[in-house]
Amino acid sequence: MRGRFGSWILASALGLANTVPAWAVDVKSAVLRVAYQELLPISRFDLKPQDLGFAGAALADEDNSTTGRFLGHTYETVTQSVAPEEAASAAAELVAQGVPYVVVIANGEDTARISDTVAEAGGIVLNAGARDNALRGQGCRKNLLHIAPSNDMSADAVAQFAMWKKWPRWVLVEGSNPADQELGQSYKRAAQKFGAKIVETRIFEDTGGTRRTDSGHVLVQRQLPTFMQDLPRHDVVMAADGSDYFAAYLPYHMWDPRPVMGAAGLRPVTFHPAHEAWGATQFHTRFEDLTGRYVHEEDYEVWLALRVIGEAVTRTGSNDPETLRQYILSEDFELAAFKGQKVTFRDWNGQMRQPILLYDDHITVSVSPQDGFLHQTSPLDTLGQDRAESACTAFQ
Repeated sequence: MRGRFGSWILASALGLANTVPAWAVDVKSAVLRVAYQELLPISRFDLKPQDLGFAGAALADEDNSTTGRFLGHTYETVTQSVAPEEAASAAAELVAQGVPYVVVIANGEDTARISDTVAEAGGIVLNAGARDNALRGQGCRKNLLHIAPSNDMSADAVAQFAMWKKWPRWVLVEGSNPADQELGQSYKRAAQKFGAKIVETRIFEDTGGTRRTDSGHVLVQRQLPTFMQDLPRHDVVMAADGSDYFAAYLPYHMWDPRPVMGAAGLRPVTFHPAHEAWGATQFHTRFEDLTGRYVHEEDYEVWLALRVIGEAVTRTGSNDPETLRQYILSEDFELAAFKGQKVTFRDWNGQMRQPILLYDDHITVSVSPQDGFLHQTSPLDTLGQDRAESACTAFQ
């Protein structure tokens, strides 16, 4: 009894005593990363570490256990990398083993399939990778919560900064692949939403030579200045390159000197290793001590996903998926995320509200939402589709 009494004293000091009705709660989660056959990135600096995402899970378990050990809560997270054709069966096996919370790093199609599989067992999927707008719209799932921002959110974050800088005339350069085209649609939507004018849209065709041969980058660098000739007067170039094959070459290879934003130049990210404001330095210190490397967005999003579960368990004293889901989507939920304000969830489509950092590969240049972009509920809801725009019906 003395141990529980001591824990109750600590819980009282943390303001948690009245929110923890039970002891000895075991929380089992998994991180499922789908491994795709991909080309090497344009730059060696963009090579992905083998423990991508999994490192974030390790730090999250440490953080959750810091409070959990005093409250009788234990956290266990398994990590697994699978081929796309094995993703659904791997998820089914996890929930069959009593793991109701699955954090997924995958594309939109596989995220949806995994979510449907986990839903059959009453579990929850937390999306830490897919940016597809459809997963927050017509393709939403009741058991699918989004930690990763949508393409619309990221485009809105960039658009707000451009308009705040009074750069309303845009040239949009899209890739030719489906992922590029969806991202391009998000920038077109953002321009209409915030009053920018896209003076011209150009499509840069993926001919397969950009990263498949040693001479590919030389070819792209030679093509771009000519490709960018004879444009109307413009303030900024928006790059919609969801496939990562041309945007990195845009800065310094254009005909007219203009800022590049979007997929290169000034990029919207959830987190990056140079971000130090709002206590982020201590996050980086702990992550780097644990892993020996810098954090990636996937690491941060996995960490944030598992911290969402940990915070909900702490506040409810339960490990029941539906109990936690209802709390996470309620007005009572909030979580510190080292980005200047606490994050919450949209109860109409399961998307996490969060600030978006605008990063130039060296510093945080700005953070969206920008000052002056107002909303009747939260300025964070100026990023992405608002309640009235949402086509999601699963949460009604």
